[in-house]
Amino acid sequence: MSKVVLITGGSSGIGKSIGEYLIEKGFIVYGTSRNPDNYKESKFPILALDVKDVVSIKATINNVLSKENKLDVLINNAGAGITGPIEEIPENEIKNNFETNFFGPINVIKAVLPQMRKQHSGLIINITSIAGYMGLPYRGVYSASKGALELITESFRIELKDFNVKMTNVAPGDFSTNIAAGRYHAPLLDDSPYKEPYGNTLDLMNTHVDDGSNPLIMAKAVYKIINTTNPKTHYKVGEFLQKFSIVLKRILPDRVYEKILMKHYNL
Repeated sequence: MSKVVLITGGSSGIGKSIGEYLIEKGFIVYGTSRNPDNYKESKFPILALDVKDVVSIKATINNVLSKENKLDVLINNAGAGITGPIEEIPENEIKNNFETNFFGPINVIKAVLPQMRKQHSGLIINITSIAGYMGLPYRGVYSASKGALELITESFRIELKDFNVKMTNVAPGDFSTNIAAGRYHAPLLDDSPYKEPYGNTLDLMNTHVDDGSNPLIMAKAVYKIINTTNPKTHYKVGEFLQKFSIVLKRILPDRVYEKILMKHYNL
């Protein structure tokens, strides 16, 4: 029987690419969006779901189960970008980012676990970010939210081992998607002490996304993971230097690595 897959944030970018690729491979795929009416031309059904709304999450999970009677794979892909000097980002925007990138995925996981325990099978893939492995300048909140999801996955894996429910992280580097357009950007203030370095860094970050890799690479990586009997805890998908930056962080003294980051961002 075909596996049933639910992808949060499946209407565009990486989520859309994953869904379309899995459809080609014979999977039954459902995506989600806060505004599904905007995606009526999708190659797979897009259901209404807001990861910040527990009622919405449970309703959508129940909808899928009523149609398919099972759920084999959850891909926690919905997320939000955020940039700015931490000192100048409003507290409500920091909380909003964590609600989307950290608490949201946790609540979706909680909603699918009863069914996966009942099945005694299931796979949960959390889409994180290579940025979650390091505190990037002017992306500190984003790094922190994705890093938190990386870590809590390690705990979940151990707690779920008796139920044959597998969980893993996939950390992408820069891919050519519309994430930059949907980010919260702290405004460039004329009287800000961060105006010049933040402005330069913002331009560089947007260029990285514009020049990013094809998200089909992520789709193929996820497909391979789904077909792996015992997925690893962490996967990184991106350019060599992006993945190698994690290795450097692990082996270099903190101050040396910090200087490399500063040089990269011209700070």
